Amino acid sequence: MKSERLRIILIFSVAVLAFTASSCVLGNRLEMKTAAESDLTGNLDLILYGCTHNDDLETIAILAKENGPYGFEPFAPDYKYRVIKGVPAKDALEEAQKFVYCHNSFHRSQLSRLIDANGDTLGFEVRPLYLPFVFGMDDALHTDYRIKDGKVVVKIRLLPSIERMLSDGGGRDKD
Repeated sequence: MKSERLRIILIFSVAVLAFTASSCVLGNRLEMKTAAESDLTGNLDLILYGCTHNDDLETIAILAKENGPYGFEPFAPDYKYRVIKGVPAKDALEEAQKFVYCHNSFHRSQLSRLIDANGDTLGFEVRPLYLPFVFGMDDALHTDYRIKDGKVVVKIRLLPSIERMLSDGGGRDKD
């Protein structure tokens, strides 16, 4: 009985250690908080991701602080995004909001701040929100921002439920 308990504790400890080690390898995840237009100041580097066709849900705009402590790098092929450097904050926000208005089900945009572990703002995100009755929810994206190797690595993808809906034509049971 004691040896079985010891074995369970050992297995649990190894699992916790492996999980902790793997999360460190992936980098430090950034937190997202609601932002106001007045939070944007100075010059920003504008990263326009997606909108490669008129029905592209995988679209987002990232506004990185120019000369910030970290560069931003989308985890995607070069043709999926473009970068415009040194844009005044007001112009960057205006351009970002126009850009995310790409899909015909666009409803409004949402502005958020990207915050590191120290509470410092590294940049902003403008994401499109869609008409909820079209996809069953207004937000179709999963974004992951992590600091790794001295830069913010950004992974952007559709939510799995949206991917499934689009891949099977919107129906659950197909013959």
